[in-house]
Amino acid sequence: MEALLSQFTFLSDQALQDKNFDPSTMEDLMKLFEIEAYRSWASIELEQENEVKETQVALQNAESYLDSVMEEAMEEFRRFEEEMERMAKQELESLEETAENARKMGNLMEKAASIASKRYIEAAVNSATASMKSAWKGLSSNKVHPS
Repeated sequence: MEALLSQFTFLSDQALQDKNFDPSTMEDLMKLFEIEAYRSWASIELEQENEVKETQVALQNAESYLDSVMEEAMEEFRRFEEEMERMAKQELESLEETAENARKMGNLMEKAASIASKRYIEAAVNSATASMKSAWKGLSSNKVHPS
């Protein structure tokens, strides 16, 4: 482009100094300017298309990376969720087992208290019966207890 500008300057000076200057040489030079402008425009357009393609590839790579990171995060979340569910299930089973053991212990303690109560009542009845027999013997033998 600089060579064309230099040629244009030279021809302009020549047109000003030479009265026999042929204007068609200036028209030829203007056609060269036009051709050079189209070449520059085509070059810039090609460069822009290449940049668009590179940008699309970079965007696609970024999307693929984001997808893979999101998939890994979701997989980790699923593993975490499964682990939490497993731990919660173990905790529930442990609590149910403890509750069942406490229920059994309560039933055993109830039975033990019931048996102890029956034995206490039997002992009280036996004691009362023995006292009554003793008192009855004393009455039948006409002996009175000093108390």
